[in-house]
Amino acid sequence: MGKDRIVSGMRPTGKLHLGHFHGVLANWKELQDKYDCFFFAADWHSLTTEYSNTEFIQPSIQEMLLDWLAYGIDPQKCTLFVQSRVPQHAELNLILSMITPLSWLERNPTYKEQLDNLDTKDLATHGFLGYPVLMASDILLYKASRVPVGHDQLPHLEITREIARRFNYLYRAVFPEPEAFLTEASKVLGLDGRKMSKSYGNAVFLSETEEDTRKKVMSMVTDVKRPRRSDSGDPDRCIAFTLHKLYTAEYKREEIVQACRAAEIGCVECKKLLANQIIEALTPFREKRKELAAITGLTEEVLEAGSHKASFEAARIMQEVREAIRL
Repeated sequence: MGKDRIVSGMRPTGKLHLGHFHGVLANWKELQDKYDCFFFAADWHSLTTEYSNTEFIQPSIQEMLLDWLAYGIDPQKCTLFVQSRVPQHAELNLILSMITPLSWLERNPTYKEQLDNLDTKDLATHGFLGYPVLMASDILLYKASRVPVGHDQLPHLEITREIARRFNYLYRAVFPEPEAFLTEASKVLGLDGRKMSKSYGNAVFLSETEEDTRKKVMSMVTDVKRPRRSDSGDPDRCIAFTLHKLYTAEYKREEIVQACRAAEIGCVECKKLLANQIIEALTPFREKRKELAAITGLTEEVLEAGSHKASFEAARIMQEVREAIRL
């Protein structure tokens, strides 16, 4: 009996940051040793919000792959490919959009959330409203049995399951209903206290210089209720301390907590310690990334091989789809 298949993608909308490092990449590295994994650069998904600013997408794919490889995502253990190089994603998206009720898309909580948070972008498009159908196509095209998601992403996966169920009912049973593979990713807050995100401009990027990382950490919001160095602080309401929980050893964190509450350490000193810890933790990754970036043609070679493998599998499953709907 073969391994369960897992499908997961990442949008190439810019550089990867600490949120990706502790969330997606950490999970992918663990999954690749246990499952038949298809990991892809979701460039068509990037168009849902960045359709007027596309020049960065291709460079972002190459940079993103370097991050994957440097972290330890192994093309010998999993299939790494680009969404747009497998046109069956678009074909299945078109077919599934024909049977997906509009009400399913309008109730999607992320749709409403991004409309509120990304108010500088024009998101009143068919593509943005319909992106859950494209996501369903990405998953169902490879008959994934499990999909790694966090608790906040469960509504997305449920739409995929509903679409699969509706297709199987209308035609015949082609698609399994993928189960959620709940992943416990460390919650990484950005420089301003919101979830770390490129869109919010509050991210520490994996491929940036040590100097940039240090400057960003030193700019972080700390305890807003501690205006003076002599005042007692509270790490529980300090945004910078959330990163200490990821990068600083427990015994050292306890020392910082006690010193902060007793006003024996100031926010500037605390952030200097944090910057050193983050830089030290990222140094092996950044050195490996430089080595990989120096290998001419590496990223294209990996993506070409992975996209070819994905295309072969996608073509096989799309033949089943066409037969089911008598096209």
